[in-house]
Amino acid sequence: MIDAVWLDRVPVLAFQAALLMARLGACGMVLPGLGEADVPAHVRLGFSLAVVAVLLPPLAPHLPDVPPTAAALALLVSTEVAIGLWLGWLARLLSFALVTAGQAIGFLIGLASVLTQDAVQGPQALATGRLLGLAAATLTLSTGLYALPLRALADSYVLLPPGSDLPTGMVVEAVVTTTAGSFALAMRLAAPLVLLAVLLQVGSGLLSRAAPQVQVFVLAAPAQTLVGLLLLALLLPAILSHWTEAAREGFALLPGQG
Repeated sequence: MIDAVWLDRVPVLAFQAALLMARLGACGMVLPGLGEADVPAHVRLGFSLAVVAVLLPPLAPHLPDVPPTAAALALLVSTEVAIGLWLGWLARLLSFALVTAGQAIGFLIGLASVLTQDAVQGPQALATGRLLGLAAATLTLSTGLYALPLRALADSYVLLPPGSDLPTGMVVEAVVTTTAGSFALAMRLAAPLVLLAVLLQVGSGLLSRAAPQVQVFVLAAPAQTLVGLLLLALLLPAILSHWTEAAREGFALLPGQG
């Protein structure tokens, strides 16, 4: 009798697991650290399946039944995927702040021609952007920051239970606010190098006015790169520390956090 009951429950459990996988898998594709393009696909898939196995028992009683029509099923799954991508992208935007700062720093210190292949940014990534992008992923995993988006993802089933409508207004507002905060954080991180670039440009202009016969660009370009790299090496620990604290605060404000 028990075996027959379990056999009858298999299709329902399979549907519930697939429904959880729609949100969790979509979020796992873009989460910082865990969803990096450098991470093998089978590792990300295995992680998503492990999270589904953990969350299925407590969430199963609250999941909706199988929709009666294919259209309703498609709408339910697509809504779950959209919620997962939304939550993961909000966390990813905070990670992009460090990458954006690295890109800005590379341009400011004269490394615009030093390009490197990056799985996220493409072939036009600067070396400093790639460096800080890897640093963001490393810090997310090594400091335990990844646990905060995962908690928000688990708690999102209380805020946005499966079967509910996607709150478009809240989605758009959260994306706009987080994007603005990400760019503001990137500019704060790159601020010392911005100041350096401005001072060097002002100094180069004054030198060219005082001594027009001097090839200012030939002298200023390597000096800007050398001083910029030295300043970056000096400030890198402070930059990474500031980003870690800002990311921790931002992850704690993700929708669904208790």
